[in-house]
Amino acid sequence: MSAAKQAVADVGEGPDVVMDEGAVSVGLPVGQTAAGRKVLPIVEGLVLLVALVLPLVLQDYLTVFATRVVILALFALSFDLVWGYAGIMSFGQALFFGSAGYGVALLARDLNVTSIFLILPAGTLTGLTAALLLGGFLLLGRHPASVIFVSLGTLTGSYAADRLARGWYYLGGQNGIPSIPPLTLGSYDITEGPVYYYMALGILTVVYLLCRFLVRSQFGLALAGLRENEQRIAFFGYKVQHLKAIVFAVGGTIAGLAGSLYAFHEGFVWPNMLGVVFSTQVVLYVLFGGAGTLIGAVIGTVIIEGVSFWLSDNYRDIWPIILGVLLLLVIMFRPLGLISFVLGERERIGSFGARKEKRNAAP
Repeated sequence: MSAAKQAVADVGEGPDVVMDEGAVSVGLPVGQTAAGRKVLPIVEGLVLLVALVLPLVLQDYLTVFATRVVILALFALSFDLVWGYAGIMSFGQALFFGSAGYGVALLARDLNVTSIFLILPAGTLTGLTAALLLGGFLLLGRHPASVIFVSLGTLTGSYAADRLARGWYYLGGQNGIPSIPPLTLGSYDITEGPVYYYMALGILTVVYLLCRFLVRSQFGLALAGLRENEQRIAFFGYKVQHLKAIVFAVGGTIAGLAGSLYAFHEGFVWPNMLGVVFSTQVVLYVLFGGAGTLIGAVIGTVIIEGVSFWLSDNYRDIWPIILGVLLLLVIMFRPLGLISFVLGERERIGSFGARKEKRNAAP
C-alpha cells in the first residue's frame, strides 16, 4: 500500500474510511448502508422534487421568498464545502458574498451592464479573487495557520469590509446601492417570480452536483483525510495548506455566484451583506442542517428561513427568542444537525475504496 493511501486509510475511526491496495477510485457513495440501501440520494431527490413543484402551489409573494431561500442555500453550500469538508471555520464567508453583490451592482449602476452572461461570471470571479487574496494571506504563510487564526482572520476581514462599505460614499455608505435594474437575457428582463426561481434552482442544482462530484473525487479523498487527521496527512506528504487554500477559493467562488444572484433579486445591496452577522447566519444554516453533507446546508437554510418567516408573521415581538431556543435545542441534542435523523455516522461520512466482501467474492 502506498504512503498516500495509507495516510487516508489510517485517519478514520474503524471502518468509516476504507482503503486497500488497488482501491484508487471512489467506491461507496455517501449515504449507502451496509445493506446497500442508499439514503442520501433519496433525501436529495425528495428535496429537489419539492423544490420543483413549489412555484406551482405557492402564491406570488411566497415564490419570491422561496427564490431568496434558494439563493441563500447556494451561499450555505459554499460554507459547508469549506467547513464541513476542510475543517476551515470561516467567519467571513459573507465577505465573498457581499463583495460580489457590490461588484455587480456597480457594473449595473455605472456601466449599465445587466446581461446574465456578464453579471454571473463577474460576480463569480469577484468571489474567487477575494477568496484567493484572503486565503493566500491566512493559509499560505510560512507556518501552518491554526483554526483560531483562520477564524479570527476571516472574521476580521468581514468586519473590515462592512466598515469600509459603510464609510465609502462611492458605495452608498449606510444606504448601500439601491434600485439595481433587473437581470437581462438579450431583450428579456429576468424579474422576480417563477422565472427567477427556476433559474436560481437550476444554478443551485448544477453547483450542488459539481460539489458532490468534487467531494467524492480523489481531491475529496484527500479532504476526508484532512478532516479526520490533519497532522498525519501532512506527515505523508500532502500539502495541507494548499488543499485548504484550494477549497477555500472554491467556496469563495460559489459565495460570489450566490451574492450576484442575491443582489439582482433583491434589487439593492447594503453593508450587512459583507458583515459578521450575515457570516454567522450561514454558520447556523449549516450547523442546523448538518455539516459535511451538502444537502444538510440546503435543508438547514430552508428550515431556518421558513421558520423565521412564519414566526415573524405570527409572533412579531418574541420570534427571535423562539428561533434562538429552537436552534439551541437542536445544537444541544443533535450536534450533527437535523440530517442525522436519517443519516447515520457511517452514511454521513461515507466509505472510500472498494468493498472487501465484493472483491473477495469476485473470481
